[in-house]
Amino acid sequence: MRKNDMIELSITGTTAEGNGVGRHEGLAVFVPGGAEGDVLQVRIVKVLKNLAYGRLEKILRPSPDRISADCPAFPKCGGCVFRHIRYEAEKRIKRQRVADALRRIGGFSLEPRELLCAPDAQDPRVGYRNKAQYPVGTVEGVTGTKTARLNPEHSLSIGFYAPRSHRIVDCRDCRLQPPEFTAALPAIERWAAETGVSVYDERTGKGLLRHIYLRKAFATGQVMATLVINGGGVPAPERLVELLQQAVGENLASVQLNHNREDTNVVLGKTCTVLYGAEYLEDVLCGLRFRISPLSFYQVNRDMAERLYEKAAEYAEPAGKILLDMYCGAGTIGLSMAGQAKQVVGVEVVPAAVEDAERNARLNGIANARFLCADAAEAARQLASEGIRPDVILVDPPRKGCSPELLRLMGETFRPDRVVYVSCDPATLARDCKQLTAAGYRLVEATPADLFPGTAHVETAVLLTREL
Repeated sequence: MRKNDMIELSITGTTAEGNGVGRHEGLAVFVPGGAEGDVLQVRIVKVLKNLAYGRLEKILRPSPDRISADCPAFPKCGGCVFRHIRYEAEKRIKRQRVADALRRIGGFSLEPRELLCAPDAQDPRVGYRNKAQYPVGTVEGVTGTKTARLNPEHSLSIGFYAPRSHRIVDCRDCRLQPPEFTAALPAIERWAAETGVSVYDERTGKGLLRHIYLRKAFATGQVMATLVINGGGVPAPERLVELLQQAVGENLASVQLNHNREDTNVVLGKTCTVLYGAEYLEDVLCGLRFRISPLSFYQVNRDMAERLYEKAAEYAEPAGKILLDMYCGAGTIGLSMAGQAKQVVGVEVVPAAVEDAERNARLNGIANARFLCADAAEAARQLASEGIRPDVILVDPPRKGCSPELLRLMGETFRPDRVVYVSCDPATLARDCKQLTAAGYRLVEATPADLFPGTAHVETAVLLTREL
């Protein structure tokens, strides 16, 4: 098999990234946009020793799960990967992904529970996200960049990055976002056109406007609009606020600037300036009120986060116990259990998030929670030196999983009766659970949850109990 060969390929599986996969001449061939059950005509674009990559040229026989995509940006943008298949098929793929990771990486025979998902009455792949980060670029004919002009009326390219690139796919009406976000983008673009604000160029490090960052608190309806800028201020901030008020209406609660002058792919800088309204949004989650600043971690799917946290509480059995909440963000998951627990100790490395967590505890009258601003492993050592021995440890780490040092401290020093691990990556989850079982823990149950319908991502909550 060589590059540019045209082959017929039956799609028999799905990768962790959401690509279809089949076999040809002994090689696995990965095809974006393929669906299990498809028979495709595929052009080979890259051949490696044990695998190849192909481009879908023609659907010869469609999968029974295949449907017409409902978004013009699919599959060019790097967000959704499953808009071409039925949601029932997506659910099946995600549960299987968790099962495969637990078996292949962790060595576990445990079958995960059924995938937690939104009620059948609502479309799970529409309007669920409470946060969007839109990179901003210029369009061809304005400054000569190669970003395609999709609409002659647009002076900017606003959307999402194409897969594995920083090429912006213009997308103003993302199916995953609420309508307020769609309304806010033209207002910001109009302000940019009126003021002539410069757009950041990654190659030179020059230009002011980098990203548009929008958040919504679904329970209260409040909306926050933040411009990520390469500088200290913007021209005509009053006009920006005025246009956003006209577009979003009375739910506009905050307009802010985030200052990011670094030569980095990280979207947000460390400081923000309020142009209008409050420093934060207020939302309600699991019966508690939470204040969320631009820098706070907060689950992007509020309704499904409630279901995930309910499952985590079921696993934790926090009544009368000391609960250690690692990677706590704005404190949401630990505080949701504080009413039952004897004490909650939250740990988070982002100072603004810790401030939010402390504020959220006060806001809800929770007196049995404290929060430490530290690296997870460092905080674990500090708590161990204080003689704190948690009965339950809850970890909700970033995609890379827990550090080996933290896992060692959990298994050898703290030795809680229960560990509840919430993960956004089945592979690192399985790896870390394997290390915990080596320290005397047993994997009891795993429940996947679909907090990101339409995308390749899947959350999982697992329960491990101490055996030795």
